[in-house]
Amino acid sequence: MAAPASPEAVPAAALAALSVADAPAAAAASASTAGDKQQQEKKEQAGGDDAEDSGDDEGEEEGAAAAGGDAAAKKKKKKKKKKKTGAAGGAQANACGVALFCQGPRVAPPAGTPSPYNANKAVKHRQQLSPVSVAVADMFKDKIFPEGQILPHGGEFNTFRTGSEEKRAADRLYDSMLTDLREAAEVHRQVRSDFMRWVKPGKTMIEISQYIERGTRAGLGLKYEAPPVLERGWGFPTGCSLNHVAAHYTPNYKDTTVLKEADVCKIDFGVQINGHIIDCAFTLAFDPRYDPLLQAVQEATNTGLKAAGVDVRLSDIGGEIQEVMESFEVELNGVTHRVKPIRNLCGHNIGRYSIHAGKSVPIVRNQDHTKMEEGELYAIETFGSTGRGMVLEDGECSHYMKVFDRAQEFRPLRTKGAKDLLRHIDTHHGTLAFARRWLDDNGATGHMAGLRELTDAGIVSKHPPLVDIKGSYTAQFEHTFFLKPSSKEILSRGDDY
Repeated sequence: MAAPASPEAVPAAALAALSVADAPAAAAASASTAGDKQQQEKKEQAGGDDAEDSGDDEGEEEGAAAAGGDAAAKKKKKKKKKKKTGAAGGAQANACGVALFCQGPRVAPPAGTPSPYNANKAVKHRQQLSPVSVAVADMFKDKIFPEGQILPHGGEFNTFRTGSEEKRAADRLYDSMLTDLREAAEVHRQVRSDFMRWVKPGKTMIEISQYIERGTRAGLGLKYEAPPVLERGWGFPTGCSLNHVAAHYTPNYKDTTVLKEADVCKIDFGVQINGHIIDCAFTLAFDPRYDPLLQAVQEATNTGLKAAGVDVRLSDIGGEIQEVMESFEVELNGVTHRVKPIRNLCGHNIGRYSIHAGKSVPIVRNQDHTKMEEGELYAIETFGSTGRGMVLEDGECSHYMKVFDRAQEFRPLRTKGAKDLLRHIDTHHGTLAFARRWLDDNGATGHMAGLRELTDAGIVSKHPPLVDIKGSYTAQFEHTFFLKPSSKEILSRGDDY
């Protein structure tokens, strides 16, 4: 779930005052041939788009992250952008060696195919169905769930951690929490895998949201019709923001919006167990014209994940993300657009029952010298845009959340409707974000007057859609990771992205 870079969204007047950056004049370079040595050299300098798949995602990210510090790379920056525009075509390989998650439904890997991120050898003894209807907890022997991707902490000052017996022993302090997070991450992987086989143009946004929400509940061993419970369930409303809408859109009832083949749709949903939240997102596009936009954002996210680590400055992570994303261009309708990071959206650390726990991970370089700390849970999410790269609040609100810092405060309320609604929120959602649809589904119909009173009293906050300029396109990729003492675990990583 997206975190604005400041407590309030940028006002409309400020957005209107921004100048529109000139589109780069250079046309996209032709795709390189096998015998073109010059283009092959540029590929290697940019991080190796054709790097061998070795089970990790570091090869291409290292080339992209090193570009800003190498004078030769700076000299050829413009050429690198040309190369990365590319011709619209088939799926390209991402940094993990798998096809970009942007070409519509994928063919699922054969049953029993091991994941490269299952280092703890979790044993699956039962297969999932479609739609998702088997609880993930019933699928794994002894309830040992697959470990995420293990990477060393960013920064040379952290190299001692990987081989430290003391740090590895300290990892065990987090076993209980990581068990919850790994189960939630496996639910997320199975739901999104099933969703990608099902989704197609012509589905309504309500159908899309409810398909994911039903799958999430089933994967957690819950019935969809039963009221939400705080022990396990949705982490926040299912985001399915379209095109210039970057985040915080899920349909309210009576919304008739339909997914079209030319749309760019951000799928952002969360899974929580005992308040431990997996926040993970990807972008769906059926038209290959958008591949460079999606690739830019996906590689930027992978770069941020690689750079993150204990004692790493948040601003340094943002700088590396920005450099990679801005090295891409996308050609749409004969116009070449430089991919821009959405400057006032960012990643965030995650607390128990708190999706935004106070620290923000920028996607551009800034002056924030705050550092990541051992034992913290983060979501790195990056947003790229063909527009201005800034968002404001606009549209009908569907996301609401009880204010975490004021959860225990007593606030006098005037009406019985507001008091009843607050009891409902406390019982079924607590301080987790919720959708208006969920209130309707569980008996809190006619809730708008009470909801307005709760927001006016500062008990509940509202989170309207966040939009760039109309006609632009935005993309998002996001993963949740945990900073263990010895390493970091990319919990939501999967074979798809």
